[in-house]
Amino acid sequence: MSADIVSRLRAAGCVFAEEEAELLAAASSSADELETMVEQRVSGLPLEQVVGWAGFCGLRIAVAPGVFVPRHRTEFLVREAAALARPGAIVVDLCCGSGALGAALRSLVDVGELYAADIHPAAVLCARANLPGVQVFQGDLFEALPSSLRGRLDILLANTPYVPSDEIAFLPAEARDHEPRVTLDGGADGLDVQRRVAAEAAQWLTPGGHVLVEATERQAQGTAAAFAAGGLTARVTMDEDMRATVVIGTRPA
Repeated sequence: MSADIVSRLRAAGCVFAEEEAELLAAASSSADELETMVEQRVSGLPLEQVVGWAGFCGLRIAVAPGVFVPRHRTEFLVREAAALARPGAIVVDLCCGSGALGAALRSLVDVGELYAADIHPAAVLCARANLPGVQVFQGDLFEALPSSLRGRLDILLANTPYVPSDEIAFLPAEARDHEPRVTLDGGADGLDVQRRVAAEAAQWLTPGGHVLVEATERQAQGTAAAFAAGGLTARVTMDEDMRATVVIGTRPA
């Protein structure tokens, strides 16, 4: 691997410059393409958007420019969902982004029916590539889903935006400058979208069905309270190693 490329990546702030250089080289088919990709990375474009994929739960998830990059900590949410999913479960990946959560859950458990939805057109196109044979709808939360799913969902994955509006400016430039604000901004306290999900989730879940969202540790009790206000029982789970917090709402049986 060219020492010059490694040096340029390191100077741009890439902590794992050697590993990134190897990934860029593997993803390129010519010296000119490699140079273009290095320039994109040095300019701040997320590595996953440059090479066209992100590793998630052992899968390669296609990621296009302008699409939210799945975070490794969200693998915890998928594992929690897998532990709850019954064989043949009916699953919706809401706010699906690239479709990573639905794809990962389907790789781990016997999913009977899988659907996905997102408000962002680029995300919908990306999710359709990652979820062949799956209906991926475009629209605002539950408005995107067909009414035939109401009351039938066993698992609702809802990786909603939860960054407080005033804190977006402090995010890494990769996210702040290259991912749509709609995928990040959760309103004043970060919970605006989660409250909307919580208010309607019980209508879409089957009795005993579960909705899972990611939050920060400090937000978790607010999310749990929103679930309770929506008629769900709520519990908070955490993985300290992954710095991941998931709130699970369950419709009473």
